[in-house]
Amino acid sequence: MKTTLRSLTAVLLLLAMMSFQLIKTQLTITIRNELGNTEAGTTVRLFETEDDYKAETNPVAEGKTDAKGVVKFKELKAISYYVIASKDDKDNTGGGEQTGKLEANRINKVTIVIQ
Repeated sequence: MKTTLRSLTAVLLLLAMMSFQLIKTQLTITIRNELGNTEAGTTVRLFETEDDYKAETNPVAEGKTDAKGVVKFKELKAISYYVIASKDDKDNTGGGEQTGKLEANRINKVTIVIQ
């Protein structure tokens, strides 16, 4: 009886672990300049709505690119985001940058050009 109970508990625990998503919805953005080189130290902001994007208010996430020109955002909603990227006198203004709808529980990747 104890062996059956332990086996049943082990199976239930295994099923619970399989249904639990280990990866949360993430977005990795690579910033490149007009020459195609990556841009370290670029400020990147994400907005959920077009109104917030246009007014540049209420960003849902903000970060700076690392030495490889990459910034990562974790635990996002599986929606499209508006992106503003800027460094010194370069930005993506006029690009109308919007990601496609992010895939849930995946690492989504986007490249943005600033000039």
